[in-house]
Amino acid sequence: MSLTAGIVGLPNVGKSTLFNAITKSQVEAANYPFATIQPNVGVVEVPDHRIDRLVELFHPKKTIYTTFEFTDIAGLVKGASKGEGLGNQFLSNIRLTDAICHVVRCFEDPNITHVESSIDPIRDIEIINLELILADLQTIENRISKVERKSKTTNDKESKMEMALLNRLKPHLESGQPARSLETTEDETLILKNYNLLSMKPVIYVANMDEEGVMDPENNAFYQAVLQYAQKENSEVVALCAKMEEELSSLDEEEKALFLEELGLPQSGLDRLIKKAYHILGLCTFLTAGEDECRAWTFKKGMKAPDCAGVIHTDFKRGFIRAEVYKFDDIDQLESEHAIKEAGKLRLEGKDYVVEDGDVMHFRFNV
Repeated sequence: MSLTAGIVGLPNVGKSTLFNAITKSQVEAANYPFATIQPNVGVVEVPDHRIDRLVELFHPKKTIYTTFEFTDIAGLVKGASKGEGLGNQFLSNIRLTDAICHVVRCFEDPNITHVESSIDPIRDIEIINLELILADLQTIENRISKVERKSKTTNDKESKMEMALLNRLKPHLESGQPARSLETTEDETLILKNYNLLSMKPVIYVANMDEEGVMDPENNAFYQAVLQYAQKENSEVVALCAKMEEELSSLDEEEKALFLEELGLPQSGLDRLIKKAYHILGLCTFLTAGEDECRAWTFKKGMKAPDCAGVIHTDFKRGFIRAEVYKFDDIDQLESEHAIKEAGKLRLEGKDYVVEDGDVMHFRFNV
């Protein structure tokens, strides 16, 4: 399940520095099967202490964490929605992503110029958000011209429902509000997905601070402004120092841990960003464990056992019989699968079982 977040931002906000940190942290190609990593794509591991613990218990020949892609999206200027600069390329690249990581400059530095000549994170956010909304308006207006006549001349219920939705969505966008903030029914949400609207994508605002500011973001006025803005639209915020993240990415794990400990930080900003991106997309992880391999697998919250089996291989889903399941917390405490069975913690689940985050699974199938 390949998932990607696009990194966007105005010039000189730290977007490239952050992406450099991501590419230095990139997983080896051997751990990312069936993919050629493009120059503007960074593939990073999702940190997971559960895999680390399973490795301690099973001593596998191979360890694979689940991964997440970040795409560096360049070329934004005012007027991108009208094709200014590299606007068309910028917008088409965002359409291919599942979420947006919006880097916002939250530090003063006279040696680094700002395209708008001053530091104002809310203004910067609104410049990009407006371009996304304007691009969506074009999409909606094109769709209205196709659906309107059909909804008026036929008795087609679907086109009438779609037209009613479009008539609500257009003024919503015109008022400067993103599509994701429009209240919709389940059926309307499915219709919206077909449009692939830019302002429908979930957003994480990345407050890029200097080294001093990131140590105490609560007392940084720029960060607080971004936080309040994000809370109003139910988006997430991560405070980090892109320059520090780039330095951290060049260290080995032991040096990195010591550096973070000295700073009093429990984990790097990049790790927090990866976890937030995972969270806003409603993603969970199930685990497989054994002497050959310990591995984390990504699935969407609410997926049932056969669909999760299909994440591993389509044959697993096609020939699904049952799943043997136990909780990570149980193996963490009991320390062996034998002890899990002795304690009655191993369950057999069928096709209707809704998989939960942290389930350790073994699938039985026959094709």
